[in-house]
Amino acid sequence: MGIKQDMIDSIESQRDDGIRMLQALVRAASPNPPGETTAAAAVLANYLTSKGIHHKLISPKQGQPNIVSEFEGGSGPGPRVVLNGHMDVFPVDLSAGGWQRDPWSGDIADGRIHGRGVVDMKSGTASMVIAYQHLYEQRKHLKGTVALCMVSDEETGGAWGTRYLLQEDKARWGGDVMLTAEPTGRTIRFSEKGTLRLTATVRTKGGHGAYPNLSKGAIRTAASFLSEVTEAVTSMEVDTLPDIARHLTDPEVLKAVDRAMGEGTSTIIARPTVNVGTIRGGVKVNVIPELCTFELDIRLPIGLTAEEVLELIHALAQNHTKATIEIEKQDAASNPSSYSTISHPIIGHLAHNAKQVIPDYPATLIPSMGATDCKHYRYAGIPAYAYGCSPFSMAAVNESASISEFVQVTKVLAGAVCDFLA
Repeated sequence: MGIKQDMIDSIESQRDDGIRMLQALVRAASPNPPGETTAAAAVLANYLTSKGIHHKLISPKQGQPNIVSEFEGGSGPGPRVVLNGHMDVFPVDLSAGGWQRDPWSGDIADGRIHGRGVVDMKSGTASMVIAYQHLYEQRKHLKGTVALCMVSDEETGGAWGTRYLLQEDKARWGGDVMLTAEPTGRTIRFSEKGTLRLTATVRTKGGHGAYPNLSKGAIRTAASFLSEVTEAVTSMEVDTLPDIARHLTDPEVLKAVDRAMGEGTSTIIARPTVNVGTIRGGVKVNVIPELCTFELDIRLPIGLTAEEVLELIHALAQNHTKATIEIEKQDAASNPSSYSTISHPIIGHLAHNAKQVIPDYPATLIPSMGATDCKHYRYAGIPAYAYGCSPFSMAAVNESASISEFVQVTKVLAGAVCDFLA
């Protein structure tokens, strides 16, 4: 307890130093696309250097470096913990208006730090680097090893970031368990829904808009088809694993889901969902369109596969005999669901430290809706868990993150790893 308390006290005493580093990280613009993270990587590299921590850059793609570091504990063999975070962020659309500050300002106001990507996930990335620093300083008291992987390319799939590192050296950069500080609303996340991205093309007979009796047209056909798909997919049976199914019937778990991700999320957390992301068709208002294309973003809970959903959608398409409906899967943007055991000891350490740091805000174990680099670890058979700040305002105009949550997350992560390796 003394070692960990010393570490927590040190994090608090160096609070301003950490905030300045986070500000600099936010100001180092790293939108993806295009994915350039050189400036952001320099901020983190300079911070590690200032703390006397050896690190190196692995850059499989120019302009998208990955910062890696590792140390061995001085108390004998033990598990290997990997701390993983990403430096790239969502892009900014200034044409939409509404930004009250420069999106890369790093301004501090009302206890919050402002700027694109501070929620997803520069606050968490900075927390992990600082936690790693303090664990490094206490390394003689720890067993096992700790690795740090601050990566590029998370927002576009991880081919040049996490996925690359795991393919090149799974033992070194995968370890025995991975932790990340993606924005989770200070809950612990053990799973993620899968994504099934589809492009559909509807072709029908066209004609003059005064004669819809002769042809329904591509857009009306697409609208009917979309309604059928949405109803059918969201009603599909899901073969959820028994222990996870039981976990998701706990009222406290469902309450935590809504608190962390928004009212009503608990009703769809274990269900498939359908979003119509784009739709295009027609050439003139008084012409029956011959062609309509649209894109679907279908989220797959644990227990439902893309193949099952595609079989259902193709069957529905065949019912439209007066139209041709072609369905194409976007392979690069589609991934199966992923999960880690809900009984790993690191979960208890995260929950215990969260209770110590934030007594009135329990760190409940829940699934995630969106995708993170955790999936690459889980696909590789490595347990992966997330604990981070509130996700609200993520990717939105005037994105901002709580400074107090930033410090709290840092303490929880450092404390949990310390307990796990003590």
